[in-house]
Amino acid sequence: MTQVLIVLSLPEKVRTRYYDHLRTTFPRVTVNMVEHHTKVDPYIGTADVLVTFGPMMADHVLAKAKNLKWIQALGTGIDGITDQPSLRGEVLVTHMHGFHGAPVSEAALMSMLALARDLPRSLRSQHERKWVRFPATLIRGKTVGIFGIGAIAEELAPRCKAMGMMVVGITSTKRPVAGIDRMFGRDELVTAVRGLDFLVLLTPYTPETRHIVNATVFAAMKPGSYLVNVARGGVVDEPALIEALRHGKLAGAALDVFAKEPLPEDHPFWTMDNVIITTHQGGFFDGYPDHALPVVEDNLRKFLAGDLKSMINIVKR
Repeated sequence: MTQVLIVLSLPEKVRTRYYDHLRTTFPRVTVNMVEHHTKVDPYIGTADVLVTFGPMMADHVLAKAKNLKWIQALGTGIDGITDQPSLRGEVLVTHMHGFHGAPVSEAALMSMLALARDLPRSLRSQHERKWVRFPATLIRGKTVGIFGIGAIAEELAPRCKAMGMMVVGITSTKRPVAGIDRMFGRDELVTAVRGLDFLVLLTPYTPETRHIVNATVFAAMKPGSYLVNVARGGVVDEPALIEALRHGKLAGAALDVFAKEPLPEDHPFWTMDNVIITTHQGGFFDGYPDHALPVVEDNLRKFLAGDLKSMINIVKR
């Protein structure tokens, strides 16, 4: 009997939706679930299929997965899975694609507005019960650079235009995209950031993009500009970002993702007044399982039928 292991560090109500749906839909498949990668030992040795998010994985899981044939990533990003040393070459990996545009775009817009209006200052005043008024910065008329031009950027760019912004794209492959006024190549990153008021990161995390947003990039950005990271933590050189924020090179940053997650309690970001922290929430929304489960179900049916070539969103490794 095929065995499926779900590893999800999500609220119980959310992860139970995946578990109950697969158990009900595939009664002849053994489905087990754990809420953390440290609890996989009773099941991982015999699991044929692993369903999880990349950031919730660890190499020891794959080292013990001697029977594993397929991993269904529940996110678009496959870092944390395909970059693990113990992942065998014959293990099939599939992921999600196509429904993150709206939630991540809204997260990016929320971050830009919160930074421009210094929302943390207002929340601090509320906590201290102090009536403090200060002028906001408008995003209308500002220039935003979107680094990473894919499905999410295609939704974010027109939203930024609707807010009255000038939009610059930065990509490894230049192409016309609705809502983007000017396009730069990834090798032109330092040039592209010079005129930006906001830099929004959407680029995938790969060996080529590791720490690509670094001290050189921050030095090129104009004073008073902001960074928004809804991509992956490893794209940013975090020590360089801390220095840029502490010395006023950047006005602020909204960070949804980090090099190490969960973010350690002693990390400097927690106590920086010009940093907004969200906990990898960008693509996480109430309707997520409604979009993800049909993909998982379709792929599992094809996997059980031996029709691996027809599975959805196969990752080329």
